[in-house]
Amino acid sequence: MARLEANTAQLQALLDHGAGGAVSAYEVLLGQASDRLMRLTRKMLRAYPHLQRWEQTDDVFQSAAMRLHRSLAAVKPQTVAAFWGLATTQIRRTLIDLARHHFGPEGAAAHHHSDQGLKDQPTENLRSGRVANARSGGQPDTLYEWTEFHEHVERLPPDERDIFHLIWYAGLPQKDIAELMHISLPTVQRRWYAAQLKLYELMQGQAPTSDEKA
Repeated sequence: MARLEANTAQLQALLDHGAGGAVSAYEVLLGQASDRLMRLTRKMLRAYPHLQRWEQTDDVFQSAAMRLHRSLAAVKPQTVAAFWGLATTQIRRTLIDLARHHFGPEGAAAHHHSDQGLKDQPTENLRSGRVANARSGGQPDTLYEWTEFHEHVERLPPDERDIFHLIWYAGLPQKDIAELMHISLPTVQRRWYAAQLKLYELMQGQAPTSDEKA
């Protein structure tokens, strides 16, 4: 835990400096968090398998990082948990914009003959982002469903949303989250379960599985 605590303390100090008007602190913050942000981007990109053909993780990361940098000065997140919530939001928006760019009516991917499952998609599906992929077995099956999933996450009650962001997106172990947020491990587990249950019901059983760490 010493390494996590030191990193969290550093991030919190930079957030405090940024909120106090030291905008340059946000640039340092992004540098400190870049490795985890890259892993987070890679994980979220996996939810868009067709997009991986057209965009590399590094490119998505750079675009999302620029959006995150701009939003930090405007939002001024007060806590590390709020920072990761903002980061996941900006990565999600970047992925959705890229998917619509590539698979929209004028996008090259929508007309590429070798993109399996795309050449037979109705035009209205491509326009709305309903691009089918090959995943099944309880996972969302289309770009539209993945977008819907991420939007449902953002509408969770704040306590549950924060826990979901830190476990599902940021990949933090539950015991570390409990220490980061100064709450008990059972509280983390209860909020995590409640969030998963709500998403499962909202997605009618299509919520993705998790590789979270207990």
